[in-house]
Amino acid sequence: MFFSRRLKFLQDWIDEGPPIVFWISGFFFTQSFLTGVLQNYSRHNKTPIDQVHFEFTITSMEAECQEQPNFGVYCKGLYLEGARWNRVTMQLDESYPKILFDTIPIIWFRPALITQFNPPPCYFCPIYKTSERKGVLATTGHSSNFVMFITLNSDIPENHWINRGVASLTQLDD
Repeated sequence: MFFSRRLKFLQDWIDEGPPIVFWISGFFFTQSFLTGVLQNYSRHNKTPIDQVHFEFTITSMEAECQEQPNFGVYCKGLYLEGARWNRVTMQLDESYPKILFDTIPIIWFRPALITQFNPPPCYFCPIYKTSERKGVLATTGHSSNFVMFITLNSDIPENHWINRGVASLTQLDD
């Protein structure tokens, strides 16, 4: 099921051009896609890529969007484990009882200069490909299962979410 969905995502991209919202779970090597987004931004703005990173905006859009962002990409397909995204307060919140995972609305991956990074109170949430949260050590120095960190707004201290083991996953076990 997941494999055929990935093939359809890629075939649609070939046939119809880049989608407005990218299904981040559909990439085998997610980091290469995200590096390409940063490279496009760097080239367009004549800025060295090592001075650029992503900032994240969780939108109120759940599945689809009508127009592309001015720069960066919209991505969907992430799940939260250990917490949920509160769609009213637009920040991280406690999970509902007996609900293990929550989908995250569409995220705007917005390239920005590292020197101008001034995040609001947030949790630096790791993204893993699978719920195992482990993998072999890659040449990047990270686990092959680790993708990156995203910032999720929170008015609760970061240690609270760390103690709960909150992470984002690109796919569920079932």
